[in-house]
Amino acid sequence: MSLRKLFVATAVAGALLSFSAVAAEDTVLNTTDRAAVVQTLVTKINANYIEPAVAERVGTAIGRKNAEGGYASATSAKAFSTALAKDLRELSNDKHFGAVIDDDFRERSAAAEPPSAARINEWRAQAERQGYGIEKIERLPGNIGYIELRNFGPTEFVGPAYSAAMSLMAGTDALIVDLRRNGGGSPASVAYLMSHFFPLGSERHLIDMYHGPSGETRQFWTVRTAGPRYDKPLYVLTSPRTFSAGEDFSYGIQAQKRGTLVGETTGGGSNPVGWFAIGQGIVIAIPTSRTTNIVTKTNWEHVGVKPDIAVPAAQALQAAHAAILRKLVSSAKDATERTELQRLLALVEKGESEKPVYTLRGEP
Repeated sequence: MSLRKLFVATAVAGALLSFSAVAAEDTVLNTTDRAAVVQTLVTKINANYIEPAVAERVGTAIGRKNAEGGYASATSAKAFSTALAKDLRELSNDKHFGAVIDDDFRERSAAAEPPSAARINEWRAQAERQGYGIEKIERLPGNIGYIELRNFGPTEFVGPAYSAAMSLMAGTDALIVDLRRNGGGSPASVAYLMSHFFPLGSERHLIDMYHGPSGETRQFWTVRTAGPRYDKPLYVLTSPRTFSAGEDFSYGIQAQKRGTLVGETTGGGSNPVGWFAIGQGIVIAIPTSRTTNIVTKTNWEHVGVKPDIAVPAAQALQAAHAAILRKLVSSAKDATERTELQRLLALVEKGESEKPVYTLRGEP
């Protein structure tokens, strides 16, 4: 299987595994079971983690802790996976490490066949039930668009939904994309959504992704055929919960000088993962790749993406809405329009909103 096909299959599985993985029942573990799991974990970290020196240090520390009885209280697979995930993240300072329980997980390899049609249909149905990651679409007062996106699912599933959402926003005077609760997903879907914010026909090289185990690099570009294109002001909301692909979008928009980031510094995870079975139904997410933004020649690992307008995440929407309205007020040529925008701005600045009226027009 080519790197591209392997990456796509892994991205699809990874984007959906975290919220579909369950075990039939929690497996009871003894000392021998834990030792075997740790041995497999150390082997797979050393073979696949993007930072070999860190992998050796982390694997040694976990092996020593287990030998000294540090995991003795983890008597079930769930408790052990939770403890391992915590130590992996803390010892490596890499927040992309994680663990789930999934008895049905089958580890993929370069020689593996693509997922079955039934499996793909199952993934598609999951994406549909989640609304393709789109939590909310709204037109805010002042003709400002708003899209809240919780994750970046597989492009083949979510791409049409992104374009449909952008069609609904086409007539707005500015757009807010809310990624404050976006935990990540597919970098290909990030590139697809970003394509809507550059001129038609534009092809922009966004990131390179180096895959450590294979030594190969995949490039991600904007998509020429994605549409409609949106050329109005763009604001992106961020928080410490914004992570991985959510940070990729935020960082890319900022690096390309296409939009304004509002909120708090993001989580700081840029190393994409592969998923590996280590026994007893435990599946570990190991960062296998390194992302490099083409503009900055670096990434947001450990440091996060810093907003242009720093405010508490809970206040980011209000701050962005007010910032847009101020610009619309200053550029309004019609006096009536300017007065209405000023009225709306005053409400937003006070954190208030107009109450809906349900009585027949003209009635008291």
